[in-house]
Amino acid sequence: MLMSWKQWFGFSSKDDSAYLLYRSLVNQARSPQFYLNVGVPDTLDGRFDMIVLHMVLVIDRLSVEGSSAKELRQRLFDVMFDDMDQALREMGVGDLSVGKKVKKMAQAFYGRLGAYDEGLQADDETVFEEALKRNIFPEIDVAPGQIKMLANYARQTREILKDLSLNALTRGEIVFSPAPEAQPQVEVAS
Repeated sequence: MLMSWKQWFGFSSKDDSAYLLYRSLVNQARSPQFYLNVGVPDTLDGRFDMIVLHMVLVIDRLSVEGSSAKELRQRLFDVMFDDMDQALREMGVGDLSVGKKVKKMAQAFYGRLGAYDEGLQADDETVFEEALKRNIFPEIDVAPGQIKMLANYARQTREILKDLSLNALTRGEIVFSPAPEAQPQVEVAS
């Protein structure tokens, strides 16, 4: 059914890769471990931030391919914001407000893209951790260990993605690091 709809409206099989990549990264971003073990707020903003983090990691990987992956990066971005537009409409946001909200989300995305890219490129690991704290946990206290878990997860995922070929990504095949598990509690002897 989906294929015939896409053929009817002029989508090609090339479009499938962006949809498959996006679906995979959204599924990963929704992993309960991020919310239970890392302390990401289980809110619309928290879920948006986890999707953005995963988008940044995938875009980071695609950017090393240069112009050969430029079209896929753009399609992935388009799929994300089409999804955001649809989600806002399903939540009952009025037609006149959707465009403004999507524009604000795009600005937030680009701000995070720049901050995370800078943090991932920095020699000082705390630069990335501070970017995560500022963007994902702006109004809540979260243990430094939880931020470090999320930063380590992102770095591990980044390394895994480096090993994926562009052909695999073009087919929508993607692998992420396992979502962070809860750290065992250390009992203090009295």
